[in-house]
Amino acid sequence: MTDETQDLLKGTLDMLILKALQLEPMHGWGIADRIEQLSRDVFRLQTGTIYPALHRLLRRGWIAAEWRTTENNRRARYYRLTPAGRRELESARVSWQRASLAINRILTAES
Repeated sequence: MTDETQDLLKGTLDMLILKALQLEPMHGWGIADRIEQLSRDVFRLQTGTIYPALHRLLRRGWIAAEWRTTENNRRARYYRLTPAGRRELESARVSWQRASLAINRILTAES
C-alpha cells in the first residue's frame, strides 16, 4: 500500500469497518479480508491497524462484540453494527459523498 493510500485509509478506516459490518457480523480478520476484497486489493489492513480501530469503535458504542466459533472451529470475537453505528455510518457516508464531490470538482476544473 502506498503512503497516499495509507493516509486516505487513516481518514476513512472507521467508515470502511462500519460498512463491512453492515453487510454481516464478522471477526477481525474477516473484516480486513472483506475490505480488501471490496476495494479490489487497494486497502490491505494489518492486524496492528484493524484491532485498535475495532476497540475504538467498541468504546464509542458503534459496534458490539461476542465470542463465537468460526468455520474453522476456533473461537473468535465477532463484531456487529449497533443502531448508533448505523447512524454513524450514514452520517459518514453523506460527509464522504459531499467531500468526494467537492474534490472531484476541483480536480476536473479547467482554468
